[in-house]
Amino acid sequence: MTGFLFELSFYLAAPVWLLMIFAPGWRTTARITASPLTVVPILAVYTAMALPVFPELWAAVSRPDIDGFRELLVLANGAGAIWAQVIAWDLLIGQWMYREARRIGIHPLVTGPLLVLTILLSPFGLLLFLLLRAVPAMRRSNRDQPRSPAVSGSMPF
Repeated sequence: MTGFLFELSFYLAAPVWLLMIFAPGWRTTARITASPLTVVPILAVYTAMALPVFPELWAAVSRPDIDGFRELLVLANGAGAIWAQVIAWDLLIGQWMYREARRIGIHPLVTGPLLVLTILLSPFGLLLFLLLRAVPAMRRSNRDQPRSPAVSGSMPF
């Protein structure tokens, strides 16, 4: 059962990822991704796997150290619960990236690969997206700054 729940957590997220990557302009995609409720089924899977190992889970998060997490991850339900949590948070991050990319006008052919990277290695996908997102903001900031005429012999501070 744990193996099934482990796989199910990804399969519950996959339709939303597929919509964001392959149907980014579809109105239904925008409506679905606007809701944080997309992660509720994944959180239900998380709960089903976390409850049987709740004492170990609580010990790992209330007194975090590497050995406590190692002990939790040795348990099938512990590893499955952490996986479902990662899947849920990655999906929320992906939904935010999708909406933000649409808001600021990043082309879907750029956003799609970033979303795939986020599915696989979310910290790298998010970091690249944040860098990409900063470029137009920096250009706007530089363009909007008033330019003062240089006065010869004076320092501009």
